Amino acid sequence: MPDAEKVAAVREALPALGAGIYLNTGSVGPIPVESAAAAEEASGWELRTGRAHPDYFEIFLERMAEARAGIAAIIGADVDSIAITHATTDGMNIATWAVDWRSGDRVVTTNHEHAGGLGPLIAIRDRFGVELAFADIGDGGDDERTVAAFDAAIRPGTKLVSLSHVLWTTGARLPVDRIAAIAHERGALVVIDGAQAVGAIPVAVEETGADFYAVAGEKWLLGPEGTGALWAAPTAVERAAASNVGYFSFESIGLDGTAVLHRNARRFEASNHHRPSIVGLARSCGWLSMYVGLPWIHARGTALAHTAAERLAAIPGVELITPRARMATLVTFRIRGWSADAALAELGSRVFAIARTVPSLDAIRISVGFFNSEEEINRFANAVELLASHTPDSLPPRQRLTILGQGDA
Repeated sequence: MPDAEKVAAVREALPALGAGIYLNTGSVGPIPVESAAAAEEASGWELRTGRAHPDYFEIFLERMAEARAGIAAIIGADVDSIAITHATTDGMNIATWAVDWRSGDRVVTTNHEHAGGLGPLIAIRDRFGVELAFADIGDGGDDERTVAAFDAAIRPGTKLVSLSHVLWTTGARLPVDRIAAIAHERGALVVIDGAQAVGAIPVAVEETGADFYAVAGEKWLLGPEGTGALWAAPTAVERAAASNVGYFSFESIGLDGTAVLHRNARRFEASNHHRPSIVGLARSCGWLSMYVGLPWIHARGTALAHTAAERLAAIPGVELITPRARMATLVTFRIRGWSADAALAELGSRVFAIARTVPSLDAIRISVGFFNSEEEINRFANAVELLASHTPDSLPPRQRLTILGQGDA
């Protein structure tokens, strides 16, 4: 299919794109029609037939297996190494608590981590007296500085290194494989937050060097909220099993009370998943892999993101925060004279841009997807250029439609 036709077909399958310039997939992505229909069908079945029949539970187990397989295909993993979770945060918590912590142990992270990864680190610090160290990596754009910072921070007694594949703040793509190699040499486990990577850029999970890798379902995989996955290396599973860490997901339980625990990543799976959402996640993964095509998704998304970064960087008064040499599909920037909140509100009103701010940087972050058009990127950049050439006080008022007859008696 010619590129223009493919883009049109993809956009037609994502109706939310009609609501504005969709630039916030890093928070939640647009849901494909096919995924929404599959989830709605499952929800309708629950409404009409109920959820209690054993056959329905057996069918749901098949959908869980389908979701694991869909995630595994996208990150190049064995299906037995995938656990379905409720969010990236869920996966980061599982991995963090899978370590046998003792007072005086050390954990290393960056000064750019999302609360989903930082939260469990603070919890173990406060509960066990673990030393929490932050590697100062700047904006994440200089690999040598990043590696050197981790090299200095991963000292004896470090049990875990926790970091993002792509920073949610500046959008920098970190050299996780090099960092993992240092961590493993010194006896530490590695957990990677892949929320801004999986679905956006190519991820071969075993090549990252991670022991645990957390995945978001609702972002670049375009699945429902409340979904995610955790990849666990076999050695990490064995280490957790030896210390009896996990949700104790049982493979079988006999009438005499004997139980067989899962000896793969499924030991980290909890229960009570929203079944229609799991159906939607599985369908979204299949839609991306088999209908759209991952190589095309990755190539187009990163190319558009670079286009957006270059266009914004060329505007006088705009400060590009994202390091272009190490970027993925997030673009973070500031507009001189504007707070991020005020600028985003104005952009939303003028060109219906749907994006977000990064409060710690007082900056705007856009998430550029494979489904965005060149025209949208240009229209957004033109609006940014207008704001950059004015202050909030000098900006010309927006054009408004006059509704004939309004106010008449």
